[in-house]
Amino acid sequence: MSKSREAKAARIRHLLQTEGDAVKANTRGFNQGRYESVAKLESYEELRARAREIKEDAIDRLPDLLEALEATVEANGGTVYVADDAADANRYVREVCREKEADRLVKSKSMTSEEIEVNEFLERDGVDVVETDLGEWVLQVADEAPSHIVAPAIHKSREGIAELFNETFQLDEPLETAEELTMFARERLLEEIKGADVGMTGANFVTADTGTIALVTSEGNARKSAVVPDTHVAVAGVEKVIPSVEDLQPFVELIGRSGTGQDITSYISLLTPPVDSPTVDFDAPETPLGDRDADRDFHLVLIDNGRMAMREDDELRETLYCIRCSACSNVCANFQSVGGHAFGGETYSGGIATGWEAGIEGLDTAAEFNDLCTGCSRCVDACPVNIDIPWINTVVRDRINRGTDHEFDWLVDGLTPDAEDEGVGLQKRFFGNFSTVATVGSALAPLSNWVAGTDLSRRLMESTIGVDARRDLPSFERETFVDWFAERDPQVSATAADREAVVYPDVYTNHVQVERGKATVRALEALGVHVRVPDLPSSGRAPLSQGMVATAEEKAHDLYAALAEHIDAGRDVVVVEPSDLAMFDREYEKFLAPKSQERLSAASYEVMEYVYGLLENGASADELRGPAASDRGVAYHSHCQQRTLGLEGYTEAVLDRLGYDVATSDVECCGMAGSFGYKTEYYDLSMDVGSELEAQFSTPETRDRRVVASGTSCLEQLDSMLARPSQHPVELVAPERY
Repeated sequence: MSKSREAKAARIRHLLQTEGDAVKANTRGFNQGRYESVAKLESYEELRARAREIKEDAIDRLPDLLEALEATVEANGGTVYVADDAADANRYVREVCREKEADRLVKSKSMTSEEIEVNEFLERDGVDVVETDLGEWVLQVADEAPSHIVAPAIHKSREGIAELFNETFQLDEPLETAEELTMFARERLLEEIKGADVGMTGANFVTADTGTIALVTSEGNARKSAVVPDTHVAVAGVEKVIPSVEDLQPFVELIGRSGTGQDITSYISLLTPPVDSPTVDFDAPETPLGDRDADRDFHLVLIDNGRMAMREDDELRETLYCIRCSACSNVCANFQSVGGHAFGGETYSGGIATGWEAGIEGLDTAAEFNDLCTGCSRCVDACPVNIDIPWINTVVRDRINRGTDHEFDWLVDGLTPDAEDEGVGLQKRFFGNFSTVATVGSALAPLSNWVAGTDLSRRLMESTIGVDARRDLPSFERETFVDWFAERDPQVSATAADREAVVYPDVYTNHVQVERGKATVRALEALGVHVRVPDLPSSGRAPLSQGMVATAEEKAHDLYAALAEHIDAGRDVVVVEPSDLAMFDREYEKFLAPKSQERLSAASYEVMEYVYGLLENGASADELRGPAASDRGVAYHSHCQQRTLGLEGYTEAVLDRLGYDVATSDVECCGMAGSFGYKTEYYDLSMDVGSELEAQFSTPETRDRRVVASGTSCLEQLDSMLARPSQHPVELVAPERY
């Protein structure tokens, strides 16, 4: 294993052991809360569409909105400063503190202030900076970085925080319970706020029409930080500006639900500073409010720091729609295991972090964690503004590939059939060109399987391309699915059939899991379908997962060209592997002309979805195979992208109709994620994610059931974790061989 892979693997193992349990419990709690809260909101999709529309419009008109906001705030009596970068913003805040002769500045939670590292900058100038958000203050005491956008100390347990406080502060009695810890922090931070000269907040949104700052928080510290000192500094990225107060409505409905699963967050503060209210003088509590000074000072520091360049970048622009809710983190299986200290950069964490870090810090920072996004696309459905987060991660991965020199480039340049420039590493070249590997593997089987399984080969693969030696390798079939079909006679003629279907021979179905392809043909023929299995190009899923966008696009065009004649002839396209169907339905929007992509998507079906549709439209199930009386039990796991497409229910319905007793896993990810689980640096994380699925299929209620799963990766992961083999569900319903 290379030193860089070994270091990354060691870092992940460390976080799994030290922070994994706390992160897992908290993120899964937030995620489950989101499911429950969203389910109660009938207008959820309409609100998402409206929020997206507002953000698109705001970013389109951003220069004009910034100009309008500046005029509005200055008319209110405040000051607006647009900072070019972090250093510029910090210099301005320092000047405000110097002018006020500030000894202490208190802050509410703000990721933007984390981004510019204002705390360290002011402390070097002699200002005592105190975080007043409980989580941020815990991390300030511990001298640690946040690991989550919304809940910065999510990786800390109550016991760990108690130990930290008891060791750090001189206490009469040790703190133990959550209530004791909270009350101690509340009292201590209140004293810090009372003595503060300047208060700093972030801003979830800033409205251009009134200059109103919206603060959405779970604690009351933001309000205190803003109004107790007579000077309030708000720092926000320029992308936080939206046109009007009325535009806040969908965001208020969505942000709490998306982030922590709350129907509405505890505090929603709308401030239009500088507020015309008396300042607080804790040294003169008897002075009537009417006699107190009402002279307040307000500064809104809007930060560019790469954002305006992101606005002009067609592929990073969507990042600016982000409302920092953390839903993409909470729903992500990898994040649930390791948190933001692995799945994050200098400031931002989770799926959307790649876009932020690439735009603000640069590709080197994004490269440190970008591969932790496996493209499962669950975050797209979770995002309240419908950001295509996997595509942003893929684009950045592509840019990282093109900007990096690799030691073994000379081994693959000119030899691999891809469209990439120099710079793509050997590991990514290998996995991105897996269709070529599989073609050679089948042609040379069984010799290729024997050679690949030798100790020498496994050590060599681990040291050069980072394929973990603990992972079982796929076994290639000498007779491919396409070859098998070409040698048999059709069981249903084209003239006698009501429907014709092309079964898409994806790489694994064609070369490795050939039995599921054969079962698909037998099942469709049993339902009266005339089947074709042409020799077709790969979908491009493999290169896309490695960030090899040019190669993926080339393959998309090749495959569509090959399928177009079948679609023109009215034939359905039946897809066994859900990740390929997801390519047709989502990623091909990036590669094909709109009408071409729409035609392919409309004509394509997941195999069990197609079987369900045939049965619902009059096909007889008599020729399909049901269970034996003593073998009805099935433990079923659906594929990530099958779920995001809303298709998992069809498999359950077909199996139930045929008499199977189905126990469906509610685990959202098996952890394998295509090539991800093969890589040495991610093997331990892959197995940690998969452990929950293993546990669910090992209970007294499930351990004797037949295991079925819809995706290639899921089947491979289950085979590695369980003693009993797994099958694709179509293998349970297809008639016996004929």
